[in-house]
Amino acid sequence: MRTGTGDSGRGRGRGPWDRCVRAPRRVLIVAGMLCVLFGCTASGLGQRLSVGGFVASGTPSARAEAWAARYGADRPELFLVLRPRDARETLDGPAVRAAGRRMTQRLATEPGVLRARSYWTGPDRQLRSPGGRFALVRADLRGSETETARTAQRLVPRYTAGGGPFEVRATGAAWSLAQSTGQAHTDLVRAELIAAPLTFAILAVAFRSLLAALLPVLVGGVSAVGALAVLRVLTAVTDVSVFTVNLVGALGFGLAVDYALFMVARFREERARGLTPPDAARAAARTAGHTVAVSAGTVTAALAALLVFPFPFLRSMAYAGMAVVVLAALTAVIVLPAVLACWGPRVESSDPFARLRWAPAPTIGADSTLWRTVARAVTRRPLRWGTGCLLLLAVLVVPFAHGRLGLSDERILPSDVESRATADLIRREWGTSADGALTVVLPRADPVAGRPALDAYGRRLSALPGVREAVTATGRYAGGRRVAGGAPAGTGSRPRGTVAMLTMTPDPQSERAAGLVRAVRRLPSPGPAHLAGWAAQVVDARAALTSRLAPALALIAAGTLTVVFLFTRSVLIPLKVLAVAALSLTAALGGLVHVFQDGHLHRLLGDFTVTGTLDMTIPLLLFSVAFGLSVDYELFLLSRIQEHYRATGDNTAAVVHGVARTGRLFTAAALAVAVATGALATSGVLLLKELGFGLALAVLVDATVVRGVLVPAVMRLAGRANWWAPARIRPGRAPGPAPGDVRPGDELPAAPEGNVKLPATGRSG
Repeated sequence: MRTGTGDSGRGRGRGPWDRCVRAPRRVLIVAGMLCVLFGCTASGLGQRLSVGGFVASGTPSARAEAWAARYGADRPELFLVLRPRDARETLDGPAVRAAGRRMTQRLATEPGVLRARSYWTGPDRQLRSPGGRFALVRADLRGSETETARTAQRLVPRYTAGGGPFEVRATGAAWSLAQSTGQAHTDLVRAELIAAPLTFAILAVAFRSLLAALLPVLVGGVSAVGALAVLRVLTAVTDVSVFTVNLVGALGFGLAVDYALFMVARFREERARGLTPPDAARAAARTAGHTVAVSAGTVTAALAALLVFPFPFLRSMAYAGMAVVVLAALTAVIVLPAVLACWGPRVESSDPFARLRWAPAPTIGADSTLWRTVARAVTRRPLRWGTGCLLLLAVLVVPFAHGRLGLSDERILPSDVESRATADLIRREWGTSADGALTVVLPRADPVAGRPALDAYGRRLSALPGVREAVTATGRYAGGRRVAGGAPAGTGSRPRGTVAMLTMTPDPQSERAAGLVRAVRRLPSPGPAHLAGWAAQVVDARAALTSRLAPALALIAAGTLTVVFLFTRSVLIPLKVLAVAALSLTAALGGLVHVFQDGHLHRLLGDFTVTGTLDMTIPLLLFSVAFGLSVDYELFLLSRIQEHYRATGDNTAAVVHGVARTGRLFTAAALAVAVATGALATSGVLLLKELGFGLALAVLVDATVVRGVLVPAVMRLAGRANWWAPARIRPGRAPGPAPGDVRPGDELPAAPEGNVKLPATGRSG
C-alpha cells in the first residue's frame, strides 16, 4: 500500500490535471474570473431568446405560408373574441356594429399590426359564431414569432381591459407563445425551489459531507453560466429558444451530479489507500476524469444528432445541450481536482448526520453489499435474469408502438390560462379550432378569365370529406354545391392569382385532417397550388422528421460505437452498449406515450390536456439527452469492470466487482438526477412536463433495472468475448490502474491478494 508521502506514480506529469493539482489556487482564480466573464456575456440573454421554432422549416407548407402572406390569407397570429356586455344587444345592433368597427380599425393601426378584420368589416361569416353570441377580430402581426409574441403581450392586456361595450378575450399563436414563455419562466423558478433542497439533501446523505454536497453545485453553476454565455453569442447568428434555459438548468445540474459523484468517489478511494489530497485528486482525474471526458464526448455526439432535423427549437436545444455538457466535463476534470487538492480533508469531514448514526456509514464509492448480492445472483443465472429484465422492458415498450406525433398548440398550457381558455371557447362555439382552416394559394389562376375552372375547383374542394365549406373568388361552396357568392380575404390584392379558403371539421392534429391535406394536394387544380394551414404544417413536419430520422440515428450510433470502442478496445461491448441503451430508452418513450398520449396518471402529474399526440420534438430531445446519460452510466460501469478484468482476467468477478463498486454511486446519482430533471414535470407547460417526466423515468430505469440486472446478465453470457478485439488494435494495457494498483479488497474472495492473473491466462468467467 502506498503511503501518504507516496507518489501516484504513473499519473504524475502525464495529463492536464497534473498542472491543475500542482497550482490549484491559480486554477480556481482563473475559473472565478471566467465565471465573471461568462456572467457578463450572458447578461441580456432573456431579451434575445426566441419563443417559437416548433414548426419545421423548408417544408412545402412553410413555403405556402409565404405565398399566402402575399394575398393577406396567411394564418392570423392573434384572435380577439368579442361578446356584447349588455345581454340585450346583438352583434348586428347599430351601436355594437359601430363599436366593433372602431375597435377593428384601432387595432389595425397599432404598431406591429399588419392588418385586422372582423365580422363588421368584411363579408366573412366565419367571423361570427353560429349561435350569434360571439364575433372574432383577426389580426395579422408583423415580424418573427418572437416579435409577434411581444406585440401580443403589449396589445392584449389593453384590449381585454378596455373593451368598451364588449367582453374581450384573446388567443392565437402569438398570445399562446407569449403566455407559454411566461409560464415556463415561472415554472423554472418553482422547479429550482423544489429540486435544489431535495437534491442537496440527497447529496449530503450520499457524500456524508456538506462541503462535498456543494461540489455538484459548483460544477453545475460554472457549466450553466458558461452555457448561457455561449447561447448569448449564438443569438447573434441564429434563433435560440427560450426553453434552452430550462434544459441548461436541468441537464447541467444532472451532469454535474454525475461527474462530481464519480470524481469524489474515486478521490475518496485513493485517499483510503493513503495518498495525499493532491495525489488522490490527480489519480481521480486520471481514472474517473478520463471516463468523464469520454462520457462527455458520447453525450455531445448524441445531442449533435438533433442538428439533422429542420426544427429550429431542436437545433437551439442541441446547441445548449452540447455547450453545457462540454463545460460540465471541463469543470469536472480541471476545476474539481483543484478544489479537491486544496480542500480535500474538509471535503471528507463535516458529516451532518454523524451523530444520528449508530454505525459508520458506507463510503459513496465503496462496495455495496446489496448490489454485490444482486450481481452474484444475476451472474449465477444470467439467462433467467436477462430474460425477465427484457420482458419487463418489453411491457414498457408496448405503448410506444401506437405513439402519434403532432405539433404543439395552445393546449400545452393549463386550461385556466387565457389563450388556452379562449381557444376552447372557439372550439365550443364555432365547432372547429381557430387553426381549423386550410388555404390553397393559386398564383397563376385568373379570378376573372378562369371563373369556370375556379367554380369547378370550389365544388370539388367542398365535396371532400372533412370540409365544412370552401370559399373561392367565384363563391361559397358546401357539399359540392355553390351556396352563395363571396370571395376570400385577400382576393384581388394582385391582378393575377387568387386563394381558396377551406374550413374543416376535424382537429388539425388528427389523422382525418392529415387525410384531408393529402386529398387536397391530390385534387386537380387550376394551375400550381400551394397548401398552407396548421394541418398541412403538421403533415409536413411528420414527413420531415421521418426523412431525417435515419441519418440522425446513424450519427448517434456511429458516435457511440466509435467512442466506446476507443474506450474499451472491444468489438462486442460497443454493440451491446448501443443495443441496451436503445432498448431502455424506447421503454422510457413507451412510458411517455402511456402517460401523456393515452392520459394515464394525468391527475398524479398535475392536470394536463390529453390531445392523443406527443409533440414531435420532445421524443427526439428526450431520446438524445437520455441516450447520452444512459451511455454515461454505462461507461462508468465499464471502466470499473475493465480495470478489474485486465488485472485479474476473471470476467464474472469483474462484472460482480463493477456492479458492487458502482451500485451505491449509481443509485445516488440517478436519484439526484431524477429529482433535478423530474422537477420539470411540475411545470404547467406540457412540453416541459413531458421532458421532465421522461428524463426522470429514463434515468431511474437505466440506473437500476438496466445497469443492475440486464448489463451484468449480458456480460456474463458473453464471457471473454466481451473483450475480444483484433490483435492489431488490442491494447497492451488499458487506461486506468495497472495490475499492481488493484487493491486487495477489489478481488472476490476466490482471487487471493497478490495472485493476479493476466487476461491471456485468466478464467473465462
